[in-house]
Amino acid sequence: MLRSPTLALFALCATMCATLTACSSPRDYFIATPGADAGQLRDLFELLDSGSLGVDERYAVIQKISSSLSDAEEYARLVDFLSEVVARDPEGQYNARHLLTIAWAYSRQGADDVAELYYDRVLKNFPDLTVNGESIHFACLRRLIELSDNSARRIDFRRELIARFPEKIDMGIELFLLGYDYESLGDWDAALDSYRRFLPVSGAEVPGHPDAIQYAQQFIDLATTRKDWTYETLDELLKAVSTAMATGNARALAKIRAKVGFFAMDWYQDKSDGNSQVLFDFAAFTSGSRIQRAPALDPSSNANEAFLRTWGWTERISVWHLYFRKVNFPADPEVHGRWEWAGIYFGEKMQ
Repeated sequence: MLRSPTLALFALCATMCATLTACSSPRDYFIATPGADAGQLRDLFELLDSGSLGVDERYAVIQKISSSLSDAEEYARLVDFLSEVVARDPEGQYNARHLLTIAWAYSRQGADDVAELYYDRVLKNFPDLTVNGESIHFACLRRLIELSDNSARRIDFRRELIARFPEKIDMGIELFLLGYDYESLGDWDAALDSYRRFLPVSGAEVPGHPDAIQYAQQFIDLATTRKDWTYETLDELLKAVSTAMATGNARALAKIRAKVGFFAMDWYQDKSDGNSQVLFDFAAFTSGSRIQRAPALDPSSNANEAFLRTWGWTERISVWHLYFRKVNFPADPEVHGRWEWAGIYFGEKMQ
């Protein structure tokens, strides 16, 4: 029985496809990686599949293949390749290293949430492995701290990092960030302990916290000092300050000002500048003069901070802007949200 030309052509195509499929190697998917040296990859896969390699030699070949796929930025193929390596040898000596690379490859593809799962898997399910002088667990902890947006998890990872690898980290930076995370969770005692441990070993600048030393010291001072300089309302604070200025009462002014973090600086200075934190003697600026104040607060004042222009102070600069703010210290609910006189800006206000 004769077949139609269309059926005959279909049968031929089907036969050819079956033949090609039968002849195609599962490795061709990797060997055909765009941007990679196909000849080199073919040789490496032949060596990998030869069964003649020892454990370390096999690892070296896997690393060369991984590097070729990574250099070509074919991260999905890299994940597929190393996943296959681990699946074929579940007890492989270097599986922790392969899974670390898989996690990295997922991050390169923008899948940090998946990467985090792999880092956590290595940390929990595999013994530590040192490759080229680097600890796999150390690398995982570093990346988990960077990737996690959960303060409690970051605390757990950072505590393990501090306990297990003290010689590999800047202890000051880690202790400050540990305290900062404790603070975000409202664990004030743990935050206080971390900041106390941080100050003696502080050195390098904490990323994102250029005023870390001042911040930690103020937290400690606020937590351990009797905070009797705060007022329930801004109006009450303004009345007390105005009365003391009108009478030139330096002792009263000293009593009213904040005892933690009080600053006196010009408008161009940074509050983190150590020279702005002062033991202020008001007597030197009030003798023989009548201090006056503006009838209203500066227009830039808001619900959390306020500026009051004053003048008549003796010495070089007659005009001071007094700075008031709400206390932001949830660790002590009795003062959190109350008002304090926090500092002085010398001269006319910057526009």
